[in-house]
Parts: sequence; structure tokens; C-alpha cells
Amino acid sequence: MSSLPAPKRVALVHYWLLGMRGGERVLEEMLRLYPDADVFTHVVDRATLSPLLKEARITETSVARLPGARRHYQKYLGFMPRALEELDLSAYDLVLSSESGPAKGVIARPDATHLCYCHSPMRYIWDHYPTYRATLGRLKRAYFSRLAHRLRLWDVTSAARVDAFVANSRFIAARINRTYGREASVVHPPVDLDRFGPREAGARGYYLFLSELVPYKRADLAVEAFRGLDLPLKVAGSGPDAARLEAMAGPNVELLGRVPDADLPDLYRGARALIFPAEEDFGIVPVEAMACGTPVIALGRGGALDSVKDGVTGLFFHEQTPEALRAAVQDFESRRAQFDAEAIAAHARGFAADRFRRELQDAIDVARAAKAARTGTP
Repeated sequence: MSSLPAPKRVALVHYWLLGMRGGERVLEEMLRLYPDADVFTHVVDRATLSPLLKEARITETSVARLPGARRHYQKYLGFMPRALEELDLSAYDLVLSSESGPAKGVIARPDATHLCYCHSPMRYIWDHYPTYRATLGRLKRAYFSRLAHRLRLWDVTSAARVDAFVANSRFIAARINRTYGREASVVHPPVDLDRFGPREAGARGYYLFLSELVPYKRADLAVEAFRGLDLPLKVAGSGPDAARLEAMAGPNVELLGRVPDADLPDLYRGARALIFPAEEDFGIVPVEAMACGTPVIALGRGGALDSVKDGVTGLFFHEQTPEALRAAVQDFESRRAQFDAEAIAAHARGFAADRFRRELQDAIDVARAAKAARTGTP
């Protein structure tokens, strides 16, 4: 436990609050650590938030005053750096930023500690830049090329304002080091395990792919792999890839569309295995599946290396091709009996929210102690 006094005022900075996904669950747990904290974000739609976040004191940046910002916030990416720097955080002695879109670029008081929990450096200007740029028309591509160049310069510069980075996986810690030249400790994100648990009895009849249907999630790889298998696949999710997937799906592939959150536990519990073919920063879905006792067949790269235990809670395949995934599914079919639902669920419980709060608090204490030593302030 830290010998430093508790911070007097805490600011939580999140990129945007327009739904409840992994990043917003992290912000919830930060708020549980510091219930009196003030939240800052570019735009917010309280109707989409959990009860805890709805009741928080939330201040929007100047981006929220731009026309149609809550719907078209991504078009205002170029305004976000300055909007963050305009925030007056001089009253706060601890700043926690939650970074995936622009959030860490705030200017904290010189003696304040700024810790950034990084889900990923901004993908669309770094790792995914060529893919994202290729989807744009000629004029938009020319504009975005110039914007992304300026944002990369600002992104690296603003990283120097952060006292300590925490990554959500070893994969992202390596990306932080490559992008910013900074070391990062690793604290895996929290997973809501209260409503998940293994099925006591009943058949597991199908394979499951669950995600937003966008290209980098690689639902197409799963659909193509199962075209060569006499096994059922359910694809749950919605997005721009839905029509293309429908056209390529064979009779053994069923597209469910978006599945309500309340139905997810039973969907996981009915699956033989979850198919996870994307290179993800961490991946909440595999942990939810494992919490239900469901094994995971995952690409052996990215955040899945932190959550899936090969041969115990699932299997890895190592080439992002339909043939490699198909072979992994066939291997799994021959070994299904070795995967124990209770052991898989027990492994998943290591990603619970209380573990996240404990480890994040430890990282905050270390960062505050190091800052105090550097500045000579208590």
C-alpha cells in the first residue's frame, strides 16, 4: 500500500462516451476506484451509458459544440488535440487518461501525476493507417493523409506529457514502446463475469463468431473456413460487412445479426468453441466465452496470447488463412473431450473487475511515488 496521501482531486479523461464497450468498462472501474472523480470526454450521450457513468460529473470538450458532433465525432478528429489542451486541469493532482482515440493529450499540473491506460495507440494513424486510408475516396484520402501526419507528430509529442503508461496486454505494451519509445506495465482489462458461468448440462451444437462485422475482425475468414467443413457456424454481430458475408456464407453458416446483451451468456454456453480470427489488442469476447466454459480457437497473435492457454482453454492457429483455421477446427474436433468447462471458467475468473482495480491501483501508486521522488513533493 502506498505511503502517499490519497489524491485530493482526480480527473478521468476518456476519448468519447457513446456506448458501453471495453473502454467504457475500464472507465467504470476507474470511477469505482475514485468515486468523486470528474470525467472529461469529447462527446457524451448519457442515454447509452451504464447507471454509474450516467450519474458521473462529465465535462465535454469544445468538440461537443461542433455541428452534429455526437453523430459525426470522427469527422472532427483534427479538432480533438487542441480541445484536450484547452481543458483546465490545474485543480487535479491525479489524471487518469483512457486512450484509444485522443485522450492523453491533456496538460496536467507540473506536480500532478498523469497515468495513461492505453487500449492502443490510435490505430487509424498508426498500425491500421494503410487499411483505413485505402477505404477513402480520392479527396478524403488526400485530406486524411495530411491530417494523419499532423496527428502522429502531436501523438508522439503528447506522450511525453504522460508520467506512466499502462497497457491492456503485452501486445499493446510492445506497440507503445514502438510508437512512443516508452515502457508500459500490463494490467488486463476488467471483464464482467457476474453474469457468465458454465452450463451445467446441455449440448454444445455449433461454433460461434461474435463481433462487430468490420473488415479487421476477419469474419470473412471464419465464414470461408466453414465453407469447407460439415459443421455449423453462427455469426453474431452487425456492421458494414454483413451483406458481403451473407453472399459468401454456405448452408451451414447462420448470420444472426446483432444479439442483445442479455442473450449472450446462453449463446456462448451453447457453442462448442468461439472462433477468434483477428489480431486484437486484448479481446473481451474470448474471456466472456471462457467464463461460460467455452473453449476459444484463436489466431496466435495479439492479445489472445494473454488470455487463451493453448491446449487448456483453447487452441491457437498461426496463419491468418481459411486453411489454417479449418485445420485448427478439425484438430479441436478430434480433441474436444480434453477441454474441461469448469477449468476453462476458472481461468477466466482471473480477469475479474476486482483484480483489475487492485492492479491498476498498484500501478497508480508506483507512478505517484516516482513522480513525488522526481519533483520533491508529497
